[in-house]
Amino acid sequence: MSLPPAPARLLGADGQPLLGRYAGQTGQIDWTGLAPPFAHGALWRRLHHKRWHYVALCTERVFCGVAIVDLGWTSTAFAYAFDRNDGDMLANFSADGRLGRRGRVADHSGGASYFESAKGRIALEPSGAASFSLSVACDYLEIDAEFGPPNAPLLLAVGAVAGGAVHSTQKSSGMPLTGEVRTWREEYDLAGGVASFDYSNGLLARNTAWRWASAHTLDMGFNLQAGYFGANENALWLDGQVHALAPARFLYDAKDPLSTWHIFTEDDLLELHFTPEGARRDNRKKLVAATRFLQPVGTFTGWVRGTPDEPKRIVTQMMGVTEDHRSRW
Repeated sequence: MSLPPAPARLLGADGQPLLGRYAGQTGQIDWTGLAPPFAHGALWRRLHHKRWHYVALCTERVFCGVAIVDLGWTSTAFAYAFDRNDGDMLANFSADGRLGRRGRVADHSGGASYFESAKGRIALEPSGAASFSLSVACDYLEIDAEFGPPNAPLLLAVGAVAGGAVHSTQKSSGMPLTGEVRTWREEYDLAGGVASFDYSNGLLARNTAWRWASAHTLDMGFNLQAGYFGANENALWLDGQVHALAPARFLYDAKDPLSTWHIFTEDDLLELHFTPEGARRDNRKKLVAATRFLQPVGTFTGWVRGTPDEPKRIVTQMMGVTEDHRSRW
């Protein structure tokens, strides 16, 4: 179904969040004015406010994933480069900010986000109308990339969260990509590739879990999630439009996550099989926080369509990721 245009703000005059799915860019996201039953005190908001900005870069030869995460009380970041020809993870950077010293995630998806530690630096900045520059400098990996603008509207999703309060996310369609990735072994030209981003900002539960899938070309793309946010962010980009999708089912062997995944939506608009080629893993347990993160990189094959009466569009080896993520934060 077609989506209404995104509101400029996510809270109405009565302090209630404007729950729903929209097409387009919203403005600054500020949860301080939330009214009951979503309202909480300042300390609760500080501890439960989570923001992240994730960028995927994909060419025929290399796939990179880069993320900056603001946990409210500290920050973390990662960046990796995966060689598609031989299945090697060429670089896998991760670092935490010091307690009380945070990287910055923008207060809307069109803003600047950055992270810096003794181990490395990441900067994501707007560079013109709906375009971005991304810079990564860490051991064994440097990225200088430019991408945008998208040829289809952003998805905006706003929804209530059990155990938390309310969450919002903006997902992009595929965007033209240029630049370079430099690793210890080789340099990769990003020209002709595709970028996409996931910007999320909300008041989440102490324990949060999800499964996720995302892949894009310049003409087609999808974002699927099952977990804490329900079906709110499930979407398909096709023919320059963004379409809402029903709940998604993820069928895979959790004991062997690099075997084939079967993913479909309950509205009969998407059915895909995902073949992993490698994965980024991160399992950490600390005194106040823990995470179990698995992000396989691989290809999707199957079909999609914008409405039940449209013919199926074939998807053949579209590069992207799935994810199985659990956090106590």
